[in-house]
Amino acid sequence: MTDTQPLYDLAPLLRLMLLGAAIALGPLAWVWLRNRRSTPLRRLQALTVLTLFLTFDLVLFGAFTRLTDSGLGCPDWPGCYGNASPVGAHAEISAAQQAMPTGPVTHGKAWVEMIHRYLATGVGVLIIALTVGAWRQLRASRRPGGPPPPPLSPWWPTATLVWVCLQGAFGALTVTMKLFPAIVTLHLIGGLVLLALLCVQAVRQTQAALGTSPATLRPALRRLLWATLALVSLQVVLGGWVSTNYAVLACTTFPTCQGSWWPEMDFAHAFQVWRPLGLLQDGTSISFAGLTAIHYIHRLAAYVVLAALALLVWRLRREQVLQAPARWLAGLSLLQFATGLSNVVLDWPLVAAVLHTGGAAALIVVLTWALSASRSHGAFATDLPSPPGAHTAPGRTAASAPASRASA
Repeated sequence: MTDTQPLYDLAPLLRLMLLGAAIALGPLAWVWLRNRRSTPLRRLQALTVLTLFLTFDLVLFGAFTRLTDSGLGCPDWPGCYGNASPVGAHAEISAAQQAMPTGPVTHGKAWVEMIHRYLATGVGVLIIALTVGAWRQLRASRRPGGPPPPPLSPWWPTATLVWVCLQGAFGALTVTMKLFPAIVTLHLIGGLVLLALLCVQAVRQTQAALGTSPATLRPALRRLLWATLALVSLQVVLGGWVSTNYAVLACTTFPTCQGSWWPEMDFAHAFQVWRPLGLLQDGTSISFAGLTAIHYIHRLAAYVVLAALALLVWRLRREQVLQAPARWLAGLSLLQFATGLSNVVLDWPLVAAVLHTGGAAALIVVLTWALSASRSHGAFATDLPSPPGAHTAPGRTAASAPASRASA
């Protein structure tokens, strides 16, 4: 990166937007062709489920981008040295790679970073399509003899669109603030919130399309679902802090850390949030004891989260409701334990690290699915309203019609 290279260069913005629209045309055309004889609600549901799936893929690719140190593969935003692709920036990238052969700017890392931006732009276009479709469906439902209103307010996809724009801003700050740990962690959190917003819409639209109603849970079980979601969310934040501070290898043994059950740790420096990567606010380097504290707190919290997930799975199975989410939670808990352990004892392998992020994202999605597909039977329930016109078909509840069942 040269001294005169601006951090923001909006010259390639229009070309990037057009490229994102072109990428989104594929999923949009596929959904339309598969559902051209279906109702507008069915098409909207299929597009929402597909957008949720592609957003999950985007989160995984974002983890791959971070873990391959490709986050600064293009040192400006939104393009690469003012170009829409690394092809136009070949000379600048070559000069940067010759100066520092391992990065942060190399041809490979530039392509990884830009592909991540292309995919993010495509997801943004799909969310625009969801928003337009939801408002059109509401408008059509208000005409005499029109279709039923959408199962959720169009303000849900509108809020999702606003959120994805905010997420794009954090993506820009990730680059221009040189991988500031707090910004990178917020970018990860934003991706998971985006998944949750899309999941709520996918579940409710699927229920409306299939004519099913939410499963009825005891209030205590609903509270356990919410508490587990809160614990998993906190653990994801702690895990993001471990990853963005490169503290995974501060402990390379299990179950102890550095041969001790309580190694030397510096909590004051570990959770000094607003600071550059590898440094403290006073400009000095973060201590190894600080990195150890970051790692070990995440590990200790993992025991609590796994216990909460085990209790939740047991309660869901015992109540004979939401069997599909219960199986997913059980499998994902085992995946998280296996990949987390692999990261420690196998020197942070790339596949395990990406899967660990993916497992965390999947836990958020499944817990959101379980909450959206259920409701309390108490008089003071504060759940989202049931889809308009939804009814319980014989033997069918939300538990037997998961959000993943789409006509897409």
